[in-house]
Amino acid sequence: MSLGGITLRDLEYALAVEQHQHFGKAAEAVRVSQPTLSEQIRKLEDQLGIVLFERTNRTVVPSIKSQAVLRQMEVVLVETQRLLDVAKHAGEPFSSILRVGAIATLGPYYFPYLLKKTHKQFPSLALRLTEGRTAELLQSLRRGDLDCVLVAMPIEGSGLAWQQLFFEPFFLVCPVGHPLAAKGAGEQPLSLSRLKTSGLLLLEEGHCLREHALSLCRGPAPVAQRHATGLETLWHMIAAGEGYSLLPSLSLQHRQMTDRLVSVREIEEPDAGRTIALVWRASDPRSREFGVFADFLQGNAPLAVRTNVSPEKNAEEKVKGKKRGVKRVR
Repeated sequence: MSLGGITLRDLEYALAVEQHQHFGKAAEAVRVSQPTLSEQIRKLEDQLGIVLFERTNRTVVPSIKSQAVLRQMEVVLVETQRLLDVAKHAGEPFSSILRVGAIATLGPYYFPYLLKKTHKQFPSLALRLTEGRTAELLQSLRRGDLDCVLVAMPIEGSGLAWQQLFFEPFFLVCPVGHPLAAKGAGEQPLSLSRLKTSGLLLLEEGHCLREHALSLCRGPAPVAQRHATGLETLWHMIAAGEGYSLLPSLSLQHRQMTDRLVSVREIEEPDAGRTIALVWRASDPRSREFGVFADFLQGNAPLAVRTNVSPEKNAEEKVKGKKRGVKRVR
């Protein structure tokens, strides 16, 4: 497929170079030799009449004039994939591969449940699952590398549609013997007013759970705050007596090894948690299909979460979505 000698493969080569900022790594990613990729990029630049990349001995970076061109290349490839999807899925919903991403603090705990439920309901649907941080997932979604993502509200950006699935409560998790630890089976839920950021353990920057935890505790984030790269590391830091944190309910299911070292307490405030939504591109022709899928996920939510979010919270998220150009389904 070509237009004036430009092929879709040429566009894929250019975007690979932009992503990896290295001709060798880009060639490896698109599975061609480096000389072949370099020659095609040179021909593409000649056909377009523009230098796409500034080349030095150490780096390859997009030129200032190429930014709009590269973004349009991205649009062309996304729309081409959409064309193939329309042809492939016409009249056959849930009968092929669905690429689903989820934030790293949800995926490992929700995906096993998701796989079991969807396989039973949609036997012809093959899920390809991945995990990451919110910004990375939304970028992959817009780029067409993912079909839909599971992220926590609110959602930043435009051109997206979403449907709320469930509310996942947070629980206080601290070492046994900590002043905030539960003293008995009948102890009342803990108020957020007792939580200070000075003793709070957090995930590293980029995780939305970090921001959620900070927003619920009193005081500024300490400058020299210790943090964890992942939720499992955070759990083991707590078990080792490093501090306490707020963890989502699904991550606390079926834990055994360190249970005797850790105390888990319910939070008194009902809004202490996060709302998980299914998000897809608003322009995707499978929007109705995604709505059906979201309805199924909401109707089959795990017992550890709530599907009834207060009307006030719904209204607030709807307004935020409109302000950011995000389309809320239903």
